[in-house]
Amino acid sequence: MGRRWRDGRGELVVHGGGEGPPVTVPLEIATSYRARTKGLLGRDSVDGAILLSPANSVHTFRMRMPIDVAYLDRHLRVIAVRTMRPGRLGMPRLRARHVVEAEAGVMAGWGVRRGVSVEVIT
Repeated sequence: MGRRWRDGRGELVVHGGGEGPPVTVPLEIATSYRARTKGLLGRDSVDGAILLSPANSVHTFRMRMPIDVAYLDRHLRVIAVRTMRPGRLGMPRLRARHVVEAEAGVMAGWGVRRGVSVEVIT
């Protein structure tokens, strides 16, 4: 089930597990080393979310804002969701293959929580 995304834009579809219709969010895709390394560093906000792939941990050093971080397994199922303040180092998640980052507080509104599956549309 190898995924071959490229740096660019897409949409993140959050399937709430039968609790309402799916939510679609604008998505930035960062798969190259350079794009993943930059991520949300130096930004004041983000329109939607950013997908880092492959990734199993993140840090918020040099970030200007707190962020929500969702760790996804190889089947794009959410393993964990954490809110991180600037200047923190996140713990690696062994089963995580991808990470989604967004502004703090928005993922709960999208229905992103442990066990929910998401879809990436490019």
